[in-house]
Amino acid sequence: MPHHPRHRWLRWPSEPDRPRLAFGADYNPEQWPREVWRDDVRAMKTAGVNIVSLAIFSWARIQPREGVWDFAWLDEVMDLLHGNEIAVDLATATASPPPWLTAAHPEILPVDREGHTRWPGARQHWRPTSPVFRAHALALVTALAERYGEHPALAAWHINNELGCHNAYDYSDDAARAFQEWLRRRYGTVDELNRAWATTFWSQRYSDWEQILPPRLSAPSSYPNPTQQLDFKRFSSDALRDYLRAEREVLRAATPDVPVTTNFLVMGDTGPVDYAAWAGELDFVANDHYVIPGPQARDELSFSANLVGNIAGGLPWYLMEHSTSAVNWQPVNKAKAPGELARDSLTHVAHGADAVCFFQWRQSAGGAEKYHSAMVPHAGEDSAVFRAVTELGTTLRELAPVAGTPREPARAAILFDWDSWWASEQDSHPSDRLRYRREALDWYSAFLELGIRADVVPASGAWERYELVVAPILYVVPRPLADRLDAYVGAGGHLVTTYFSGIVDEHEHVWLGGYPGALRDLLGIRIEEFGPLLDDETAELDDGSTGALWTDRIDIVDPATEVLVRYKTGEQAGRPAVTRRAPGPGSAAYVSTRLGPAGLTPLLATLASRAGVTSELPAALRGHVELAVRGPHRFLFNRTDRPLDVSALAGPGRVLAPRAVMVLLHGGTP
Repeated sequence: MPHHPRHRWLRWPSEPDRPRLAFGADYNPEQWPREVWRDDVRAMKTAGVNIVSLAIFSWARIQPREGVWDFAWLDEVMDLLHGNEIAVDLATATASPPPWLTAAHPEILPVDREGHTRWPGARQHWRPTSPVFRAHALALVTALAERYGEHPALAAWHINNELGCHNAYDYSDDAARAFQEWLRRRYGTVDELNRAWATTFWSQRYSDWEQILPPRLSAPSSYPNPTQQLDFKRFSSDALRDYLRAEREVLRAATPDVPVTTNFLVMGDTGPVDYAAWAGELDFVANDHYVIPGPQARDELSFSANLVGNIAGGLPWYLMEHSTSAVNWQPVNKAKAPGELARDSLTHVAHGADAVCFFQWRQSAGGAEKYHSAMVPHAGEDSAVFRAVTELGTTLRELAPVAGTPREPARAAILFDWDSWWASEQDSHPSDRLRYRREALDWYSAFLELGIRADVVPASGAWERYELVVAPILYVVPRPLADRLDAYVGAGGHLVTTYFSGIVDEHEHVWLGGYPGALRDLLGIRIEEFGPLLDDETAELDDGSTGALWTDRIDIVDPATEVLVRYKTGEQAGRPAVTRRAPGPGSAAYVSTRLGPAGLTPLLATLASRAGVTSELPAALRGHVELAVRGPHRFLFNRTDRPLDVSALAGPGRVLAPRAVMVLLHGGTP
């Protein structure tokens, strides 16, 4: 698990030791006339709201001109919320610079890889490495900390907002200077950088740090140095983290007793930030999540919540944003069906969230997100959405005993590695169709189909305690990680990995001698050439499944390696498709093609059975019910669109409706 040197939860203004789940939303009173504010807090109390995030995009209102401050409206809102026993997660308001700042200092604006300036007009139009932006932003943070640090409503500080959502990769001159300094710290000498980047290729050898640039667009149809690309991704995540630290240090110096957080974006294909490396910077982890439409939508929601719970090290975390119904940024934005608001919210609670909050409280009448749903929709309080919100508030009050309870670890885990995600999807590879997170999600869906709980854990964390570990597309394997995996299997652990794993070290250098490189001896196989598939190609396997995207020409090189499945058709016909080496009590299996959830499920059943990992659910409910466990509480989620008889778990006659959730105490008591 990530290291958390100082986990501190919300500083509740009253009864700080009373167990409770936080419930609320982003609140944007500046979008509304003052007469609406009192109506807002009345409705919040009706819904059971006990916390709001405030001032996230308020910089231009707080500081209308350089040197001019307007806190009167924020003072009034803070006092109004406190008077109604609603706590505040107060944002530093630095996410969106005001027009006066970008007009006076256009040098704070990000630059894309083609050299184009990203202009104001939306949000996050600032460079993470800009000293000018940082000076103005920290002045704002200082002013807020000095004014509100002792306010009784203040429960936590909310740094910026979704750091890196729109400005993760900046190719400006500021970024170039910061990148050069980052590389100095990483490599020490230019000679060492030249070795790590393999700059003898294409005459790229550097003789001075100042010659090194971000991977800006070079010649058309040409490829930047792959290690330069990977290091720039690492640097970009670290540059945002350095900015996070700068705000945090101002807040901790001024208000040492107030916890500090920022909202991650663990969801879908949002991947520029290595959140596992960030978790220890905060007093508690927070995340934003929005459901991604598609056949695995529910599984992706659970996968992301599960990963956040493990990034948080099993400690309580904060769901900062999700939606009550439709969003506004997908091609088609469908409203949620009845029951989905509660199901989505409680999925996060089941995986460790002690706060359930939405974007936003009142649906905007204007602006880019006016069609994004809210707790109070355009239709007002007399609406199905607000009634569902109020019902959820009641449910969360009833679930107060869950607060602070730990997630019960599963027996199986899926490793999640940001380096492998970033590097495996770079250009000039055997296939540009590979999608790291999709493969990881497919394995998670297969676990759910089998009714087996599996944790999604950072590869940098402590995963050796799990009996079965799946490491999909573990493309980047430095020697220390290879040694850990070897020791894990040697100690009796059961490892499963997939195509395009073990291929390169931390510098994107291929492990020579045949694939899968660093894992070759552990798996007892050798591959001379990859066999990626075209979009219209598939390969049939002799277990009845169908492979897509990828195949490998596998040779068995260790008698302890058995062939579980062979290719039946295609270029690899007759050759191994799935192997398993068991030199002792542990084992290491290799899956050489993309099988998707349907193909992985029976295969995983075999591998899990051999590892001694079984489902905790009755056979009739496996695949139909998702089980999550926190302390003495068991959460049951109906994964189907039909009612389910859950009598075997919850007692005679108990039925779990479609899209419904049931929470049981151990022993079956609802």
